[in-house]
Amino acid sequence: MAAVLAAALPGRAEVRVVATTSSMAMLAREVGGSAVSITTLAPPDRDPHYLLARPSMMVALRRADLLVAVGADLEVGWLPAAIQGASNPRILPGQPGYFEGDAQIALIETGQVADRARGDVHPMGNPHFHMDPIRMASVARALAVRLGTLDPANTDLFASRAAAFAAATELRAAEWRRQAAGAPGVVFFHRDGNYLAAFLGVPVVGYIEPLPGIPPTASHLRDLVTRLSGTKGVIIFNTFHPKDGPEFLGRQLGWKTAQLPLEVPLDATGSAYLSLVDQWVRAIAGGAP
Repeated sequence: MAAVLAAALPGRAEVRVVATTSSMAMLAREVGGSAVSITTLAPPDRDPHYLLARPSMMVALRRADLLVAVGADLEVGWLPAAIQGASNPRILPGQPGYFEGDAQIALIETGQVADRARGDVHPMGNPHFHMDPIRMASVARALAVRLGTLDPANTDLFASRAAAFAAATELRAAEWRRQAAGAPGVVFFHRDGNYLAAFLGVPVVGYIEPLPGIPPTASHLRDLVTRLSGTKGVIIFNTFHPKDGPEFLGRQLGWKTAQLPLEVPLDATGSAYLSLVDQWVRAIAGGAP
C-alpha cells in the first residue's frame, strides 16, 4: 500500500507517458512514481467515447515515449487520428511504446456484433474495466513490465510499486463485497458499471439507455417502470449523463439515485482511485432494503 499513499520519490522524470484517460494516467503515476512524467488526453468529466482528435493531443503524443490506452475501441473515434497526426513511430501499435490495458486482462461482454443498429457496441468487449479494482491491479503489473523495458534501471521500482497498488486493492476487496452484500440490484445509465457490479456480485437489472450510446426514450423509461415496479434497487449515472431519465425512474420506483464521477481527477493517485470505488460501492449498497 506504500505506493498508493506515499509521495513521489525524488529524481528526474525519465519516461514521458501519455495516457488516454485519467484512470490510465493514475496507473502510470502509481507504477512509475517520479521516474515518469504524465500527460492525460481525455478530461475526466467528458465521455471518452465521443472526443475529437485535437492538435494538443498530437503535440503530446509526438513527444511521448509510451502511450497508455484503455483499448477495446473505447478511443477508436479519436485516438488513431491523434496518433497519425503525431508522427511518432515509438507509440505506434506493435511498438514497445504502445500499451493497451484491455490486452492485459479478460474482458466481459465480448463477441458482440458490430452493428450500429444495436447501439455503440464494442465487439472486443466492455472497455470500462477500470471499475474492477482487481483487473486494474493486473493491468498495473503488466504496465510495470512495459515501463521496465523502456527504463531498465527502474525495473525493480516499477515492480514494487505495482505490487503495492495490487496489495492495496486486494486489501479492500473483501470489505467492498461485504458492504454490497444483499444489494438487490442496480440500474446503470450506461454499461460502465458492469465490471464493478460483477466484482461485487450485484445484479444489473436495467439501463437508462435503451441501447448503448442511445439516449433514453419515454417508452423505454415507462417499460423500466413497469418491469421494476415493486422491486428494490438503486440508479447510478455519471456526471456527464443527463439527470432527467434517472430522476424520473427514481421517482416512479421510489429508488435512490446517485450521480457519480466515472473517472478519477487529473493528477490522481491510487488513493483517489480507491476512494472512487468506495463511492460507487456505497451507492450500490444504498439500494439494499
